[in-house]
Amino acid sequence: MAQFQPVRGTHDLLPDDYARFRSVVDTARLAASLYGYREMATPIFEFTDVFARSMGETSDAVSKEMYAINDRGGENLALRPEYTAGICRAFISNGLQQHVPFKAFAWGPMFRYERPQKGRQRQFHQIDVEVIGAAEPQADVEVISLGADILRRLGILDKCTLQLNTLGDPESRAAYREALVGYFSAHKASLSEDSLKRLEKNPLRILDSKDEGDRKLVADAPLIDNYLTQAAGDFFSAVKQGLALAGVPFVVDPRLVRGLDYYTHTAFEFVTTHLGAQGAVIAGGRYDGLIQQLGGQPTPGIGWAGGIERLVLLSNPQPLTIETIALIPIGAAAEAEAVKIAAQLRNANFAVELAYKGNVGKRMKRADKLGCVAAFIFGDDELRNGKFKIRLMNGGGETEFNLSKLNDLSVVNREELRIAAGLAIINRSAI
Repeated sequence: MAQFQPVRGTHDLLPDDYARFRSVVDTARLAASLYGYREMATPIFEFTDVFARSMGETSDAVSKEMYAINDRGGENLALRPEYTAGICRAFISNGLQQHVPFKAFAWGPMFRYERPQKGRQRQFHQIDVEVIGAAEPQADVEVISLGADILRRLGILDKCTLQLNTLGDPESRAAYREALVGYFSAHKASLSEDSLKRLEKNPLRILDSKDEGDRKLVADAPLIDNYLTQAAGDFFSAVKQGLALAGVPFVVDPRLVRGLDYYTHTAFEFVTTHLGAQGAVIAGGRYDGLIQQLGGQPTPGIGWAGGIERLVLLSNPQPLTIETIALIPIGAAAEAEAVKIAAQLRNANFAVELAYKGNVGKRMKRADKLGCVAAFIFGDDELRNGKFKIRLMNGGGETEFNLSKLNDLSVVNREELRIAAGLAIINRSAI
């Protein structure tokens, strides 16, 4: 019988891996809450049009990478390749227009069919931040500052560089689009097949091309700076000034773009050189046209997404160590009593390991292997005397504790038990 393996481009998150993964999510969640962002979630799959209309039918994410599904009811569905479109759809369908600015934090799995590589899988995970209904440059500053704050809390901000650019307002983009069409049309013979298609529908996406021939042409392509209106230039200046005041360093990259039509003004990426070719760890921009494109009223928005797998690779967070007590009952009566004792301890927020079987030696070996800090050992004699032995696993000796105190684990009794067991902290992670 063939042995099943994970589907290519997916991976199992085993306990230690998931602990690191969760550490990144928890860090981002905490930081987002301090900025007033509330956590939400949208379905893993949506109607295909939600992504096709928002990301563009000619984008790689839609035309080449999206997992499309025709379900049994004849609906055209797709596994989400990114979070922004789903959150914007939720904003419209749940009538949240009266709650602007709507500030959301989300995280979860995304799906794209592409070549798996370091930090990039076909099922991957992202943290996501969105502000919908704020047209002011201060929103851009806050969103970017939150990204920097999360990277700082993960201890990797010094490994990243914030690259910043503007895409201008619609008038600026129209003028820039015309200039790009003129430039690339004069070099059609050198464009890749994909970029020839982009030239007709969205020439800004040529600037994102990974084709070597395209990249050479892009190096000499016009820059948007020469086509910015006064209002667009002022908006970008306000963003840069705000980031400087917030203490967030950046470099302006005039080649940084977001190719989809609904993007306006600010585009940004936190990039690193520590992950090989996959350098972007957080990327986003302002999308003032997206809500309208999805059928809602014109509503500004800005947000970003960060790849959790890449953040884990870059930050290498260590799994949280939970101080655990091992219960070692000896005999049938103690086995029965151990179930009650375990419940009492866990209700008082102590982490407890209670093996299902085995003699004292085997259970002690398991307790040591699991990293337990202490073992509570008791049998018939201890039950009669109303005391059990506490053996510290690091060779710190033994002490005794009254069983009766477990019936009333008041603050005083919990503290006494904590000290007797050699615990540095009460297991607040279990609360």
